[in-house]
Amino acid sequence: MGSPNEGKYLYGIIGTKDARDFGPIGVGIRGDRVETIVYRDLSAVVSNVPRMVDYAVSREDLLAHQRVLERVMQEYTVLPVKFGTVADSAEEVRWLLEHRYQELEGLLRELEGKVELGVKALWRDIGRIFDEITEESGEVRRRRAEIAGKPPLQTYGQRIALGQMVQAALAAKKEHESEEILGRLRPAAIDYRLNRTVGDRMLLNAAFLVDRRREEEFDRLVEELDLRYRERITFRYVGPVPPYNFVSLGIRLGA
Repeated sequence: MGSPNEGKYLYGIIGTKDARDFGPIGVGIRGDRVETIVYRDLSAVVSNVPRMVDYAVSREDLLAHQRVLERVMQEYTVLPVKFGTVADSAEEVRWLLEHRYQELEGLLRELEGKVELGVKALWRDIGRIFDEITEESGEVRRRRAEIAGKPPLQTYGQRIALGQMVQAALAAKKEHESEEILGRLRPAAIDYRLNRTVGDRMLLNAAFLVDRRREEEFDRLVEELDLRYRERITFRYVGPVPPYNFVSLGIRLGA
């Protein structure tokens, strides 16, 4: 299983003492087999890769990495390892499993039977949101009126100040509406993480740790939100996926 020119690409850690072969689904163009390296009742999910390859983030390899984890989590709780992590050898991987056994075993036990579900919420019509901000703020209306019809250079400072005021109002509106959404989803989750939102339209980008037994309940809550806010907000719902947002598994290899 490998050669002196081959390294071991790590996808994740699972709790099994059985040698497994998940098929030829590894990262890279070769389609290497994804297998396990076992230490006691822990296993690292790995595939062979050329040692000299530098795994810069590419869409193809990132998707392959995610597909492997999603395949494995059909059968096991998975501790995901950061994309692009490569060990020199199977022996180095076993050393990792041995020396961090208690930590890894504890994390697996903590996450047993839990999945991550992702929810993003975006306003459908950002123009409507900006109109609401103008309608709700007399100060915004006043400042708009002050610069209306005047040359941009003459009113540059005023326009900057107005833009900052509108962005502050937008942030407050995001916080208020995202809290309404979170308030409906939190009761069905064990934990949650707020991730950075991107652009004016996105008001929520959250990951939820959910017991598998409550996954259908969480699905229904998202469906209810979609119906409730259909004219205003579009929801992007992803999962189940490995608990990327709830495991901080720093692994240093080749030191």
